[in-house]
Amino acid sequence: MSELPIIDTRYTQERELSWLRFNERVLDEARDESVPLFERLKFAAIFTSNLDEFFMIRVGSIYDMTLVKKAHVDTKSGLTPAQQLAAILAAVGPLYKQRDKVVSQLETRLRACNICGLTISELDAKEKKQVERYFRDYIAPVLSPQVVDAHHPFPHLPSKSLNVAMTLRRGEGQYFGIVPIPKSLPPFLQLSERGLRYLLIEQIVQEYAGEIFDQYQVVSKAVISVTRNADISPEDEDYDVSGDFRQHMRKVLKKRARLAPVRLEIQGAADEALVSFLCQRLNLAREQVFRTKAPIDMGYVYALEDKLPPESAAALRFAPFAPRFPMGLNRGEKLIPQILRRDALLYYPYHSMDPFLQLVKEAAHDPAVLSVKITIYRLASKAKLIEYLAAAAENGKDVTVLMELRARFDEQNNIAWAERLEEAGCTVQYGFEGVKVHSKICLITRRERGHIQHITQVGTGNYNEKTAKLYTDLSLMTANPAIGADAAAFFQNISTANLEGEYRHLLVAPNGLKDRLISLIDGETAKARSGRAARIFLKCNSVTDRELIDKLAEASQAGVDIRMNVRGICCLRPGVPGLTDRIRVFSIVGRYLEHARIFAFGAGQDQRVYIGSADLMTRNTERRVEIACPILDEGIRRQIAHYVDILCRDTEKARFLDEQGHYHPVPDEGQPPLDAQAALMEEAVRQEPPALAASPVPAARRGLLDRLFGHRRRC
Repeated sequence: MSELPIIDTRYTQERELSWLRFNERVLDEARDESVPLFERLKFAAIFTSNLDEFFMIRVGSIYDMTLVKKAHVDTKSGLTPAQQLAAILAAVGPLYKQRDKVVSQLETRLRACNICGLTISELDAKEKKQVERYFRDYIAPVLSPQVVDAHHPFPHLPSKSLNVAMTLRRGEGQYFGIVPIPKSLPPFLQLSERGLRYLLIEQIVQEYAGEIFDQYQVVSKAVISVTRNADISPEDEDYDVSGDFRQHMRKVLKKRARLAPVRLEIQGAADEALVSFLCQRLNLAREQVFRTKAPIDMGYVYALEDKLPPESAAALRFAPFAPRFPMGLNRGEKLIPQILRRDALLYYPYHSMDPFLQLVKEAAHDPAVLSVKITIYRLASKAKLIEYLAAAAENGKDVTVLMELRARFDEQNNIAWAERLEEAGCTVQYGFEGVKVHSKICLITRRERGHIQHITQVGTGNYNEKTAKLYTDLSLMTANPAIGADAAAFFQNISTANLEGEYRHLLVAPNGLKDRLISLIDGETAKARSGRAARIFLKCNSVTDRELIDKLAEASQAGVDIRMNVRGICCLRPGVPGLTDRIRVFSIVGRYLEHARIFAFGAGQDQRVYIGSADLMTRNTERRVEIACPILDEGIRRQIAHYVDILCRDTEKARFLDEQGHYHPVPDEGQPPLDAQAALMEEAVRQEPPALAASPVPAARRGLLDRLFGHRRRC
């Protein structure tokens, strides 16, 4: 075996452990007394589904890497894949215990609100008859129980399916039984008594297991679920390995059986014989088995939401919030002429996506519009955007849609939308081999009085009308000719499979974004070394790219003040003396999923600000098509600076990352309490223009923005 390289891990940490600490932050929201009670149960459900995806994708990927004989060491932790896997499995066990405790406490408190998740033993005689009837009439007819013996092989258990597993005895023989729970069944049975009293379907099946196998004695029984490797391509995941190592992985992936099990969850009293049997049949080590008291699948929580008792629903949930029309746009005027006059910025979910959708709708019917071009990664199951793009094509516009079919878990949805667009006459393209198109850009081209005009929209999030109400994202709409020229060049390049294109203003991965970010970091480093003030602010979801991490550490050592708002994974450890002590990292987990990406370099009039689709991950900077757009309008820059200031002053939901990679609440330094997301909601309501507002005079706009954004604290 070749000698493993020496990795500098003085200011970096293992990616997966960082992600687990982020997910623990999600679980903290389930503990937070300021969060409404049912919303806290939803956070526990989010924690659970996050962990499911983590095992399917990340643990599955590292498991694949352990099968490769070629030596490899993680660039942030210095660990081999086998060591990474061991560290992950050791860290997950305590999280299950935390989740069990939180869910138990929440369910106890919800009972006081007449919302009762029951066990069979708690049912009264009338309820037991209802359950028995339901099992006989609706559950039993669709079950496919199986005894595993010489004539009946162990069945394939789909990933994350629920099953009741049993140790059985007949005479002197020991057997094992499996009862898969069909997905066609509802997650729970609501009992007919007053209030919301319910019983999970898996509990009912488990209770009647003895009747299912009436020729056997049931020795032990439990609900189980297997998590399988999602078989994600190594090109799309942030392995941070050489191309040579990825070639080795491809060979392994071809040889192994697909969708191998990576985790077994058990709820209930499974005896040693049953656990050993399952481990053997699934080829799992005991470290991959996790026992839970809480339900394995917590998706039922979302089905409960619409059934909450009316008398308590308002107190148990967040107060409803409807995204608002943004300040700076006139609700009584068409969007196209407004954007031709001035740039506009939407901040979802505080602002509605409707102005952007209205822009595309107008383009579909505007005689001056020649073409509409857009990249799409994820859409909602119902999408007005598709209707408007189809209408544009049907009205004779040249509509080009680059649809990424490999959006994880959304592949089928995107295929269906692509077919709809093609039927309407749109030109649909499907990206590149080995490189996902993750950019969020739309270009509307008009010809008016013989002159070509471009309206460009660049965003940080998907054109998904559902998640735009749940994720925080920025969306810039601009008629700046320089941005439009770059956007036109971008669409021409991707139409000809040219990833080497050069742009004056847009930063485009995989060939231009990372180098430009490094150059901007180097510029601040040079300023600090010459004794000038130097600052960097970065907001993104994840930071894993080792080269960028090293550049930020170098900048810190030169004297650059760096503040980073990183929602999830952060492989950079801030505050390490002499190495990253000028870097401060904070995460915000709250009502909405923080998703916007902002990159700001410098301060004052010379500050350069970009928004874009990329996180600081190797997969984004080197193996995806991403776009970051400069903010050239001074008023929009001030608007973003205002938002950043609010985020930086959060004392309620923000947590700071320490040099060991752990999160801590914001220390009390006498500052007033502030929940940034709540403050931004209040501001959006306060600033929403009236429905028939007069069109603002361009010359007066700067004074208004100065009054709104002129006074602020710096990060």
